[in-house]
Amino acid sequence: LPAILFLLGIGIIAGPVSGWIHPDQLFGPLLFPGISLAVAVILFEGALNLRLRELGGLASVIRRMVSLGAISSWLILAVATHWIADFNWSMAILFGAVVVVSGPTVIGPVLRAARPNSRISNVLMWESILIDPIGALLAVLVFEAIIAHHGSTGIRSAVEVFLKMLAAGLLLGVLAGQSLGWLLRKRAIPDYLHGVVALGSVFIIFAAANQIAHESGLLAVTLMGVWLANMRDIPLENILNFKESLSILLISILFILLAARLNLLALKEVIISGVLLTLVIQLVAQPVKILLAYDGKELNWKERFMTGWIAPRGIVAAAGAPVYASQLEALNYPKAHLFVPLTFALIIVTVLLASFTARPMARLLGVSEKDPRGILIVGANAFAIAVAGKLKEWGFRPLLVDDEYRQIQAARMAGLDTFLGSLVSEAADRQLNLIGFGYLLALSTDAARNLIASLRYDPEFGHRSVFTLADGSSRKTSARNRTARQHRRLHLFSEDATAGSLLDKMEKGWTLKATGLTEQFDWAQYQQQFATGFLALFILDKNGKLQVINSDQNQPEPRAGDQILALVAPDVAPTADGN
Repeated sequence: LPAILFLLGIGIIAGPVSGWIHPDQLFGPLLFPGISLAVAVILFEGALNLRLRELGGLASVIRRMVSLGAISSWLILAVATHWIADFNWSMAILFGAVVVVSGPTVIGPVLRAARPNSRISNVLMWESILIDPIGALLAVLVFEAIIAHHGSTGIRSAVEVFLKMLAAGLLLGVLAGQSLGWLLRKRAIPDYLHGVVALGSVFIIFAAANQIAHESGLLAVTLMGVWLANMRDIPLENILNFKESLSILLISILFILLAARLNLLALKEVIISGVLLTLVIQLVAQPVKILLAYDGKELNWKERFMTGWIAPRGIVAAAGAPVYASQLEALNYPKAHLFVPLTFALIIVTVLLASFTARPMARLLGVSEKDPRGILIVGANAFAIAVAGKLKEWGFRPLLVDDEYRQIQAARMAGLDTFLGSLVSEAADRQLNLIGFGYLLALSTDAARNLIASLRYDPEFGHRSVFTLADGSSRKTSARNRTARQHRRLHLFSEDATAGSLLDKMEKGWTLKATGLTEQFDWAQYQQQFATGFLALFILDKNGKLQVINSDQNQPEPRAGDQILALVAPDVAPTADGN
C-alpha cells in the first residue's frame, strides 16, 4: 500500500485524536511557506526523472491529458461538487481546480504495486508531475476570479496575474535549468555539493518566481527539473540520490502535519460526499479525459482503461486546500470550513481505491508487467554464452553486452540477444530498454568492467539483484589490492569462481547441466551423484522464480520440484532423467 495511507493515519492519531501535535502552534506563520517549499522540492525531484526519449509516441497523449483532459476534469468536478457537497458555484469551481491534480507522491507507489506496462506507467508519471503546477496555476486563476467577483479587482486583473505567473515560471525555470546544467557539465561544482547546490537552486528559483508572480514557483521548479533531465552529459546521479531521500522525508512530514490539522467532525460530515465525488472521478471525469486524450492509435482499449482507472489525489491538493480555505473563511463563504475536510476525504478515498484495485485490475486486463524475466549479462565469452543459452531454455530473456565484435558475433550465432558496446556508454543509456529486467550478471573476464557495470546499475536493479564474478582480490592480504568494501557486490556462485577459473573448467570439458530434484532424488543425493566435481550456478524453483547462487551464506536449500543448473565435471555420469 502507498505510505500516504499510513502517514495520514499517523497524522490523524497524533493531531485531532490525541492532541499531541498542533502544527499551527509549532510553526506559526512559517507553516504554509514551509509546505510550499517542500512541495517545490518534491516536484523538482519528480521532474528530474522525466526524459523525453522515454515518451516514444506518447507525447501528444500527455499534452492532451494535461490540457483538454485537465479542463474537462475541472469542469466535471466543479459541477459535481456543487450538487453533491452543496458548495456555491464559486467554491465548487475553486474546489474542482484544487483537486484536479494527482501527483507523483501517490501515483509512484500505486504504479510500483500495480506494475502496469511501461506505456501506461510513462503516461501516468508524466501526467502526475506536469499536472501539479498546471493545477496550481488553475487554482490561482480561479481564486483571483473569485476575488474579482467580490469587487476587489477586475477580471482583466485576474487574467494579467495568470499571464504573469505563466511567463515568470517559464522564463525562470528554463534559465535556471540551463544555468545549473551548464555548471554541472563544466564540473564547476564539486560532486559532493551537487545535491546541496541543486536544493539551494530550487529554493532560490521558487522564491524568485513567487516574488515576481504569486504561485508561479511550482511551474518554475518543475520546468527546471525537466530541462535538466533532458540535457546531455549532465551528471545527475548525486542530485537524484540526494533528492530522492529528501523527498521521502518531506512527503512523510507533510502528510502527517496536514492530517494533524484536520477536524474529525467535519471530515465525518463530508466523507459520503468524498465517496460520491470519487465515483464521479472514476466513472465520468476520467473516461471523458481519456476520450479527449487518445485518438485510438497510441494505446489499445485495455491500456486506455487502465490509464483512466488510476486517479488518486495527492500532496499538491492537500497543501493548497488549507491556503484557499482560510481565505474563503475570511470572505465569509458558507461551508468554507468544509473545504479542507472534503479535500482530504477525496484524497483518502481515491488513494484507497487505487491502492486496492490497481493491481487486480491490471492483471484482469492483462496489462501488468510479469515478474522480471530479463537478465542483463556483462560479457559474451564462452561461459557467458553457455549460461545465457540455458537461461533462455528456462524461459528467461538474457541480453549479452560486450564491446568485442567476435564475442558478440558468437552470441548472435547462438541465437541470443546482444548489444555491441560498453554497458556504461551513452549508446547504452539511450538504446537499452531495461524494463522487465530483474538481474545483472557481470561475467566479463575484465574485473574492472564488471565492477563499473555493477556500480552503474546497482541503483536500477537493487543491491540484491546485481552479481559479479569474484576477482580474487578478497584473498589478497594487502589493502592496496583488495576492492573497497563499499564497492563490493555479491559474488556469483562462490568466492573462488573467477572468470579465469570458469573458462579454464570449460576448456577442460566441464559442461552446464540442468537437473530436477524430486522427493526421491533430493539435494543430498544430488551432491553425492556429482561428488567428483560440480559448481551450482542457478536454482529455478517450482514456481518459476530464479535464484542466483552467490556468496551470501543465508540462501535456502534446494527442494523437491526445483531445478539446478550447474557446471559439471566431464567424468560425471548423466542423471536418470537424461539431463
